[in-house]
Amino acid sequence: MAQTVPPCELPAKEYEVARNTGAYASSGLATAGFRTAKYLLEEWFQNCYARYHQAFADRDQSERQRHESQQLASETQALAQRTQQDSTRRVGERLQDMHGWKSELQREVEALAAETDLLLAQKQRLERALDATEVPFSIATDNLQCRERRQHPNLVRDHVETELLKEAELIRNIQELLKRTIMQAVSQIRLNRERKETCEMDWSDKVEAYNIDETCGRYHSQSTQVQAHPHSTAFQESASTPETWAKFTQDNLCRAQRERLASANLRVLVDCILRDTSEDLRLQCDAVNLAFGRRCEELEDARHKLQQHLHKTLREITDQEHNVAALKQAIKDKEAPLRVAQTRLYLRSHRPNVELCRDAAQFRLVSEVEELNMSLAALREKLLEAEQSLRNLEDTHMSLEKDITAMTNSLFIDRQKCMAHRTRYPTILQLAGYQ
Repeated sequence: MAQTVPPCELPAKEYEVARNTGAYASSGLATAGFRTAKYLLEEWFQNCYARYHQAFADRDQSERQRHESQQLASETQALAQRTQQDSTRRVGERLQDMHGWKSELQREVEALAAETDLLLAQKQRLERALDATEVPFSIATDNLQCRERRQHPNLVRDHVETELLKEAELIRNIQELLKRTIMQAVSQIRLNRERKETCEMDWSDKVEAYNIDETCGRYHSQSTQVQAHPHSTAFQESASTPETWAKFTQDNLCRAQRERLASANLRVLVDCILRDTSEDLRLQCDAVNLAFGRRCEELEDARHKLQQHLHKTLREITDQEHNVAALKQAIKDKEAPLRVAQTRLYLRSHRPNVELCRDAAQFRLVSEVEELNMSLAALREKLLEAEQSLRNLEDTHMSLEKDITAMTNSLFIDRQKCMAHRTRYPTILQLAGYQ
């Protein structure tokens, strides 16, 4: 129990010694012989009684002081033990608090490290997916360049070219999206590492403080490692309060959890982006392949029809050549009868005098010549038409062969060049960054 009244020294009791001032006092005249400067008996007794009382008072005061000292020593010993036990208990509670926060920080550091590794894996998927888009882009641009070598009139902006342009534009947009996502992943990885480093620093400080407090908790009054540090009770200006200490770690954990949640959300976003982009690329690839297939069927059908028309044209050319030859022969055949009729008329024009008569024979010969001339004119006109038709057929023949050659070239480009090149298109796993 603590002492309420502080101890103090008792006041010394003052005693007055009786002085011999009477007729028989020793301070009288030196007329009494040997009594000069001697005390009286009563004075001697009074002096002894004073010494007794003073001794008793000193012993009583000493006993009280000794008792109070023993009581104060026992009370201070008990107080020191209680204070030390309370301090040890408080250090133990502090150790428990630090152990809890240290465990939370360690779990958060491990979670951040695992999350950063997962995000690094997603970043590698993005990089592989970005590299995989180079092959489709080179295929699309190569297809467009190859199809530029098609011959007239097959150099058209058909559905295949439209789909190829859409594919090239889609790949460019996806590449830009993947690059932006990679930059976002790199930034998030940097933030994760910064939060992890902050938590590690806090954890390291708490481990060091935990070891110090654990050492302090093992010290007791019989410990030999303790030393006197008189100025250790002074508080440092940079010392934190329990509230700011807990808030500092809590803020670090909150920031780390916030970044970890953002990293997890980013990983989900990366999964969605890679899934959607790979599906879009494969769908567009299938659309281009389908357009190529339909275009090749159209070219094949058109070439087959042109070949049929060419075959018929060749037969017609042959027939027309025979017709031209027959017309020329017919004209040639009409020249002899015409010469005969003209010769007859010429000879009959030399009949003498009255014999130069316009008889029936003369009229018939004249009509025969006119008929032959009309027949020759008709035959020559027909011959001209036949020759023009033959020339037209030959021009058509050349045009058909040219168109067939152009279509054959277009089919070769679309099938042997473009579609064969498109067989190297990446799989959906490669486009999703898994390979």
